[in-house]
Amino acid sequence: MKTLSAVLVETGKPLEIAELETPPLAPGQVLVEIAYSGVCHTQIMEARGLRGPDNYLPHRLGHEGSGTVLEVGPAVTKVAPGDQVILSWMKGLGCEVPGCVYDWNGRQVNSGAITTFARHAVISENRLTKVPAGLPLDQAALLGCAAPTGLGAVMNTARPRPGQSLAVLGAGGIGLCAVAGAAVSGCHPVIAVDINPDKLELARHLGATHTVDASGEDAAAAILDICPGGVDFAVEASGQPSVMAQALAVVRNQGGTAVVVGNARHGSRLDLDPWLLNLGRSLKGTWGGDNQPDRDFPRYAALMQSGRLDLAPLISGVYSLERVNQALDDLEAGRVARPLIDMSLE
Repeated sequence: MKTLSAVLVETGKPLEIAELETPPLAPGQVLVEIAYSGVCHTQIMEARGLRGPDNYLPHRLGHEGSGTVLEVGPAVTKVAPGDQVILSWMKGLGCEVPGCVYDWNGRQVNSGAITTFARHAVISENRLTKVPAGLPLDQAALLGCAAPTGLGAVMNTARPRPGQSLAVLGAGGIGLCAVAGAAVSGCHPVIAVDINPDKLELARHLGATHTVDASGEDAAAAILDICPGGVDFAVEASGQPSVMAQALAVVRNQGGTAVVVGNARHGSRLDLDPWLLNLGRSLKGTWGGDNQPDRDFPRYAALMQSGRLDLAPLISGVYSLERVNQALDDLEAGRVARPLIDMSLE
């Protein structure tokens, strides 16, 4: 069957909308009709060539979304035709199958184990999780990357106790989900830092008790003014090495932990004062919030359905597939928190 897809043909150039022929399903693969795809800063970095040389051009993009299973290949047992599913780059249970190749009028288009900037996609079984009954598909799409990365960075990686303090540096989609995770975990205070006042307003809605506009004040000094001696945890979600260093600088001695979530540009380096480590502070990385999708995605969905976790305000821009380049531009410029591509739009 043929399907419309956004294709990265050359880094630094707009994505092209192409009609591709989907390949036959191999064992462990699933054909999904995409309903919604999230748009992440990772795709901006890929499209702009900020992740280093790209050896797979031309290729499809997108790593979070929601949709409906149309067909399953041999050996697939986790999902069946008709199931609504969350699509995520995070590996869960099921077959692990490498990417496939689509045909573009005789030209090969590469694809990883998951791609979502398309009306249909061939997906590895272990990148799928069933949508809990009653969860809208637009909100389910957030559970593919933004929500689990931000929530997991707090709930799985930092693991604060109720009453401990936490600062989030960078209030994009993932950072805002980290704010929500801190609020759900009972942290106090919850401090959000960004240079965009609209994102700070969203952070307050999601549970931040304090916000810091880093465009007009020294963020580290402001955090230390709110929490003299430093916060228990700092989550960095900006992708800027200088902010990563700042996260370590604002946690407390003898037990404070900074968690780095943001992706820095290829070739970036992090400059740290090693004395901070001698003071008993820790710097931790996280692999997308250290989630186990089959365990954690239903847990996050239950929080959303109970009303304790309201992520709907993150969806501040909805685009058709044909407007995918505008979605990337708007995300890069900070005009939206988390764009969604609605495949039903023309």
